[in-house]
Amino acid sequence: MYYVAAALLVLSGLFYSASRHELGQFGADMCRYGGTFCDNPVVLFTGAALAAAWGMFVSVK
Repeated sequence: MYYVAAALLVLSGLFYSASRHELGQFGADMCRYGGTFCDNPVVLFTGAALAAAWGMFVSVK
């Protein structure tokens, strides 16, 4: 679950950068196909936080 949280965190950062037009043509393509996430990258960040919390909750030590 930590891998999912890390992936969502990276995607959140990428979509945030794309929404600020910092990634050039790659960011424009990202926002064309994932416009919802460019408009509101907090959705992915929230998913990452929930996945990390769930991973901590179900981890066995």
